[in-house]
Amino acid sequence: MNNIMKPNMKKTILLFAAFVSLTFQNHAQTVTDIDGNTYTTVTIGTQTWLGQNLNVSRYNNGDSIPNITNDTTWSNLTTGAYCDYNNIPGNSTIYGKLYNHYALTDPRNLCPIGWHVSTEDEWITLVAYLGGETVAGGKLKETGTTHWLYFNIGATNETGFTALPGGDRTYDGLFTKLGEVGTWWNSTAYPGTPNYSMNWMIGNFGGDIGEEGSINTYGYSVRCVSNISGIEQKTHKARIEMYPNPACDRITVDGAAENNLKIAIYNVFGELMLQRELNYQINEIDISKLPAGMYIIKVSNDYLTEQKIIIKE
Repeated sequence: MNNIMKPNMKKTILLFAAFVSLTFQNHAQTVTDIDGNTYTTVTIGTQTWLGQNLNVSRYNNGDSIPNITNDTTWSNLTTGAYCDYNNIPGNSTIYGKLYNHYALTDPRNLCPIGWHVSTEDEWITLVAYLGGETVAGGKLKETGTTHWLYFNIGATNETGFTALPGGDRTYDGLFTKLGEVGTWWNSTAYPGTPNYSMNWMIGNFGGDIGEEGSINTYGYSVRCVSNISGIEQKTHKARIEMYPNPACDRITVDGAAENNLKIAIYNVFGELMLQRELNYQINEIDISKLPAGMYIIKVSNDYLTEQKIIIKE
């Protein structure tokens, strides 16, 4: 048996009363992986998640993740690998790639810099925040039947998580359930069972979500979580200030040390005039050689993007 339900040591998922106000924030920010794939982000409670399933083919150091198309080779793996559903790359463009669990635990990291593969505790927190296992799946699912087959019961996608039914690849290499079920690995091992790890599933016939353990050679979807919580992101963003404005020679940026920002200065025609990286040692920009006028400053890192207008005197 290759899929097993988590035993009684499973953590209790608390239900939130109906009057509790839930916070979902779809960020204008985007995150780019090493392959150049761009993802939106969504904050649900205190957590910030990628808004799409992972679709990367390389680890963060640039090493390729093997794309295994042969069923027998897939079933015998003990190292990281990915596949496209039915070995059709176009499926990954929509649903993301399917990864075995060995790829998740590789120290080279699947997720974009500043992000990590979701953990069991993070999924438990997410599901609890959304009201528990009986309703959380519907709040996470994309609505309609463009990608979810049949009736897609209970889907509201009120979180903006836009869960898609990417199907899976079984331990013996077979592809199943595209359009019917979405299953997401987390990085946590199944307790007491070697070579098994935890995952969460959402189906098209209900608004519920459930967890189980699967052998590590299954292929499932992956979502990444920001290393900085949603609350911390808002705090950091609020601390980014530039002064003086109007300015003559230099602009100082508060919050650069904590945020490791990239700063780009554009004129009113959209032409790039200056670009710098700020960190613990450098939190100033020399603008003395810029002509007087109005400029747009864009500050960004892996977690935020913000623009401000300054006047150069």
